[in-house]
Amino acid sequence: MQTVIEVVNRQRKLTLDCDRWKSFISKALKILPAENAGVTVAFISDRSMRKLNRTWRGEAATTDVLSFPARQEKWEESEGRTLGEIAISVEQARTQAKEHGLTLENEVEQLLLHGLIHLCGYDHETDSGEMNRLELRLRRKLNIHG
Repeated sequence: MQTVIEVVNRQRKLTLDCDRWKSFISKALKILPAENAGVTVAFISDRSMRKLNRTWRGEAATTDVLSFPARQEKWEESEGRTLGEIAISVEQARTQAKEHGLTLENEVEQLLLHGLIHLCGYDHETDSGEMNRLELRLRRKLNIHG
């Protein structure tokens, strides 16, 4: 069964190389406890992220990344297994990159990894720092600066 990674650009403010991000996600999935599962990533506008954040988390503001686990019981052979979906606000990523003195690419790498770790079942809001420790270790393995 083939791992399916889908990356779509649903915003118009910045041009993105979706193939570059597919390659990065593929590398990250190999070192995560993802069991050969795929993922869908959507790069979206700040406006779309505010709507998602309000709908799913009850927050009226924007955020940088949201993860939506698949929670599938059975996997279709033809489709493969998926961890779920990740939405990233490109505008928020750009703002945060400037604030932290990073490139947009560095910020997006961090956000993608963060979202992927959430899809693997980790939650920094409820664990005792386990997700943060894992994320720092994986950043080093993936050579993510920042």
